[in-house]
Amino acid sequence: MQPALPKSKYAFLTLPRYSMIALSNAVEPLRMANSVTAQAVYDWQIVSLDGAPTPASNGLELSPTLPLEQMGPVDILFVCGGVDVQDAVSPKILAALRRFAERRVPLGALCTGGYALAKAGLLDRYHATIHWENLSALREEFPRIQLSDQLFTIDRDRFTCSGGVAPLDLMLHLVESKLGARVSQLISEQFIVDRIRSDRDRQYVPLRAQIGVSHESLIKVAQLMEDNIEKPLSLDEIASATGLSRRQIERLFKRHLNCVPKRYYLQMRLRRARELLLQTSMPIIDITTACGFQSPPHFSRCYRAQFGCPPSVERQSRAGKIAAAAGATPGRERAGAT
Repeated sequence: MQPALPKSKYAFLTLPRYSMIALSNAVEPLRMANSVTAQAVYDWQIVSLDGAPTPASNGLELSPTLPLEQMGPVDILFVCGGVDVQDAVSPKILAALRRFAERRVPLGALCTGGYALAKAGLLDRYHATIHWENLSALREEFPRIQLSDQLFTIDRDRFTCSGGVAPLDLMLHLVESKLGARVSQLISEQFIVDRIRSDRDRQYVPLRAQIGVSHESLIKVAQLMEDNIEKPLSLDEIASATGLSRRQIERLFKRHLNCVPKRYYLQMRLRRARELLLQTSMPIIDITTACGFQSPPHFSRCYRAQFGCPPSVERQSRAGKIAAAAGATPGRERAGAT
């Protein structure tokens, strides 16, 4: 008989016009964990302040929804945000979150739900993540929070993540820490997920969101770089193609991105290289060429400086996790259709 696995219970506080895709990507891995282990290792509840179903941003409502104060003990209470989160955060919501923090209930946030925790003062001196559309505004309004563009961030008893499919990555991380790599790998296979991303992965922040739509010259330069990854252009070539001078380009990057063009271009190529390294079986020598590096040693040095390890170690680590995940399966071998 399969030994009983430890149980966890999560609650999801739905704010008005919350993101249903973010909530679904958080709940479904829990359901699938129960399926692949053939045990009720996770329980979850959808809650609202008064117990009435909350309309999501797509107009749908989830049932059953329980009153927040009736949810009982939980391992993590996640705040689910979405559209116009500032209007969705009421004084009653803030007071309730502070009460749970006083009881030392671990708190999390999906998509823009981090705004509620920030407004309640519950992310001060914490590292945290929020959807990229809200990053700049939160940095201005809440300077005591260490905000990053990571997919998700776990700092002590705070669990925050971006929106969209990022909650899936957070939950797979939590499942792996509790039940092991094999279970999280089985879940990812069921959901046709090629790679389980970690908190080292960054959410993609469009350049227009970083600098605004009024800087078309800079966006044009960045797009030219994006289109020439395999054979990087020189700054003189970029200047000629865009009708700008070298000095103009350098000033634009310094003023709006706080870096030099060469560094921005290198980081772009390294991000592309990491995608190929982790999501394909391309040989490292081919990735070196595809991303415009002069030689494997040059690529390795740049990669280590950016990500903390050489590309060979990164790929070996991924292969090791996959091999470990191919070991014994808790419960039954396959869960069947999702």
